Amino acid sequence: MGSESSERYVSSTVIQSVKILVVGAFGVGKTTLIGSVSEIAPLRTEETMTAASVGVDSLAGLDSKSTTTVAMDFGRITLSSEIVLYLFGTPGQKRFWNLWEGLADGAVGALVLVDPRRLEDSFEVFDQLELHTKVPFAVAVNQFPNSPQYDTEQLRDALDLLPETPIVFCDARERKSSAQTLIKLVEYAIAVRNNSEVA
Repeated sequence: MGSESSERYVSSTVIQSVKILVVGAFGVGKTTLIGSVSEIAPLRTEETMTAASVGVDSLAGLDSKSTTTVAMDFGRITLSSEIVLYLFGTPGQKRFWNLWEGLADGAVGALVLVDPRRLEDSFEVFDQLELHTKVPFAVAVNQFPNSPQYDTEQLRDALDLLPETPIVFCDARERKSSAQTLIKLVEYAIAVRNNSEVA
């Protein structure tokens, strides 16, 4: 069996799978992050944006964006011979948020991708996440070219995050950077689970 074919399938040694949700506002880089880190060709449900989105989807700061996710993105990462991560990316537009609850079912945590040029677009995302998914989450700040520079405490204040919520900086186009954000999320989700079991 060739390597291309074998990479499509999960190894028979895998005994644990972990579901991760990747969420964020419209145009923050969710599809890009999953595509950069997935070991398989990611499943994408992107469609070309049409005139119907004019006045509905704000393209402020997103001049080159021409497609949008309408259902989900899906990718996979093998962490070890026994553990595999499944990544489910959600659509960013509010009109698709009814999909979030179903996608979140069984997830151990969520990675919230944030665009530092448009922090205000993330406020409703956090509300949606906290009200309808109830999973621990970490925040990944996607560093776009010419993004304003904030430190973690400025971001924590601006996004009204709890002190224990992890904040990491990343470039969603780069595999290593994207992987580090997911590792931070998994570590945090494990810590939250262990704390709840002790309590």
